[in-house]
Amino acid sequence: MASAIIDIMENPRWYTRTCDYNSAINFVMEDTRVELTDELMEWIEDRHAPHQLLCMTGAAGSGKSCLQQTAAEKCGKSNILAASFFLSATDPTRNTVDPVIPTIAYQLGRGNATLKTLINAAINKDSFIFDQSLEAQTTALIAQPVQHLRDKGTDLRSLPYVILIDGLDEATGEDRQKELLTAIRRCLLVDDLPFRIFIASRPEWAIRTALQPGGHLRNMAYHIQLSDEYDATADMRRYLQRRCEDIGRRINNPKWFNEDDVETLAQAGSGQFIYVATVYKYISERRASPAARLHVVLTWTPHPGQVAKPFEALDRLYYNILSAAKDAYEAVDTHHGRDFYLLFRSQHINSLPSSFSGLRLPMVFQADVLSALLCLEAGAEEALISDLRSLVTFKTDDDGDLCLHMYHKSICDFLEEPSRARDLFVPESRVYTHLTKCLMQHIVEPALDFYSLPAKWEELPLSKLHRNSLQEAVEDLPFFLVSRQTALDDDEVVGFTQNGVWQKIDKMFPLLYRFGASFRDDTFFGYWIGNLREFSNLLKGRKPETAAIIRAFAKKWRDDRKRWYASEQLNLNPFWDTDSSESDWDSDSSSE
Repeated sequence: MASAIIDIMENPRWYTRTCDYNSAINFVMEDTRVELTDELMEWIEDRHAPHQLLCMTGAAGSGKSCLQQTAAEKCGKSNILAASFFLSATDPTRNTVDPVIPTIAYQLGRGNATLKTLINAAINKDSFIFDQSLEAQTTALIAQPVQHLRDKGTDLRSLPYVILIDGLDEATGEDRQKELLTAIRRCLLVDDLPFRIFIASRPEWAIRTALQPGGHLRNMAYHIQLSDEYDATADMRRYLQRRCEDIGRRINNPKWFNEDDVETLAQAGSGQFIYVATVYKYISERRASPAARLHVVLTWTPHPGQVAKPFEALDRLYYNILSAAKDAYEAVDTHHGRDFYLLFRSQHINSLPSSFSGLRLPMVFQADVLSALLCLEAGAEEALISDLRSLVTFKTDDDGDLCLHMYHKSICDFLEEPSRARDLFVPESRVYTHLTKCLMQHIVEPALDFYSLPAKWEELPLSKLHRNSLQEAVEDLPFFLVSRQTALDDDEVVGFTQNGVWQKIDKMFPLLYRFGASFRDDTFFGYWIGNLREFSNLLKGRKPETAAIIRAFAKKWRDDRKRWYASEQLNLNPFWDTDSSESDWDSDSSSE
């Protein structure tokens, strides 16, 4: 048996036949992304281009697989396709990187008899090759056989040379994904091999770190970022128009839809092909009325007992991605005890146009400051979305602040609706309550000598981020305390009061007044002091001693600010003091 020639073509346990573009289940949208397809094919066909590797990254549902399949079909028709592998997390035969190299070798051998013989000889020489590293497999099954073919006098330029790998992120195990990329770089991206390799993936850890500055593929790959560089709205509009026309021919009613419907759906897609594909799949159900289903999509709002689920496929995608990200995040030992969904939802609410609108003055925090306010380490926001790069990223807004950016509006819709997010749903009230506790904790915990603070806020012996977040905590706490979204337990307020939260604010107040713009703003201070007074009034019936402490400090801070203004010979804006006369404060005290 050891002397027998092992024929890779007859041993499918080493490879998979359901991985190429003919077997992969994808929807191809003809005449869509024409310019991008032309760019891909121009790179593929230009064998003198400086890069042998093209990496295309993009958000979930942005059309990567569709583009890969289009490229595969065009290459197949031109007889330049050497091999293709479409990974899929839901298919056990192609949800790991294990069969990738053997399958590519199988496809190469299938196209050239001499190469097949050389590959079989390599397997016969080492029948345990499939148990070795991906780099060893790539060398033995692909690189060396092709080099031997060249040594026998074959012009390698005559061989099919395009290798396509789709869905790298779909393979289990980030380290294994990285191992495959490393094997490709070391073994196939060499001058004496003819291959041009096209890899598509969501921008998850393995490929993202390989392509970022300092990454091992940074200078070796031509990188296309779908979500950032290409607007697919026109293609989506064209796709919907054609599909709706197809339905019109099937039902013998070409006027069953109108142009405004198509435009509304194309704009709602936010550049993500999966949205329009999901919509089409829903409205094209043969046993239902397309017009009725289109109406459901255009007017859909969730309500209890609702039967229609036009975005079920989309919800399943988001649910699976978020669930996997939660498991990966909470598995890290330093993240023990953290609630991934709560932390992510906090960043999500902060990213909305109506960010923390449950406050009297809606606030938007910089992403790193919010992480600090949530009592997380520096850079925690990046670790939080490490496995969500296909859905979100961090971007700088118009004010120069770093905030979470959703690639698709439907992600927000999913997160905000309990019937869609199911057990992933986190209500806003839970975020407000948690953040309120964190604000108080942030004020209580700093390792500062509050009895000998420096003359300037910038001189506090804390990092700049910690100083900024501490200032935010003091400024924002009263707004969160009186928010209807906050459901804080009275005993927690008592506990923080006993731990000196108000005394510490009192020690910092002179610095914040002199060096913080907010406390010098009459409108802001009016709300700030008024919220503290309102909160003490709400609390006094249940916890009178704690309420009295809060009210006493609020009155002191009001009086301190009056005195400082007077010493600076400034005219007070009456706005912040109109509701705070001496008789009002005295009546509060006597009513206890």
